[in-house]
Amino acid sequence: MWLINSSIGRKLIMSISGLFLILFLLFHMSMNLVAVFSAEAYDMICGALGANWYALAGTAVLAGGFIVHVVYATILTLKNQKARGEQGYAYTNAPKEVSFASRNMGVLGSIVLLGLLLHMAMFWYKMQFAEIIGCHDVELGDQIVSPTAGAAFIQYYFAQPVVCIIYLIWFAAIWFHLTHGFWSALHTIGWNNKIWFERLKCISKIFATVICLGFAVVVIAAYINSLGLCA
Repeated sequence: MWLINSSIGRKLIMSISGLFLILFLLFHMSMNLVAVFSAEAYDMICGALGANWYALAGTAVLAGGFIVHVVYATILTLKNQKARGEQGYAYTNAPKEVSFASRNMGVLGSIVLLGLLLHMAMFWYKMQFAEIIGCHDVELGDQIVSPTAGAAFIQYYFAQPVVCIIYLIWFAAIWFHLTHGFWSALHTIGWNNKIWFERLKCISKIFATVICLGFAVVVIAAYINSLGLCA
């Protein structure tokens, strides 16, 4: 099948799965921003999702899309490195028009993946997964909270400066990854004429900035709140 065996087909699969993940990021960012304005409203959203069947179905689809994206990104990266051969050592002399994100998508993708694993360990494992296995009380520092108490999780973790710094670095990596990945995906699926080439790059930067800034606002607001400066 050409989608699997050809380079163009693999790029198409990676692009479509990447666009799907970008839509999820937009949804997740929008949902998290609610916590900045109302802890009660955010907890209601967490309760409406949680371990309900539609949330589990969405999680399964999301996990499948992520796995497909990572697998195909890895395959394409390895094939590109093999194709460059010895020239790979001189890649640091790439033309100026080749962006930092384009040259370092593999490294950026690895940082994004590590950040995701940390995020899942701190949030998903103690929230949705806890509900799945029937756990109704979760330890959160010296507190015992419900798995649906999303605002409490945000406030607990982002009161810690080290966690905030790690997350902000993660968001920066996501920003670079998105600025290249978004326009590249649209380019792959057909928006590749000269008129739209530069426009897509600009739209990608704006879109990536909105998403990552939205996530960063949640982290910074929670940390400021932990200092009592908003009282």
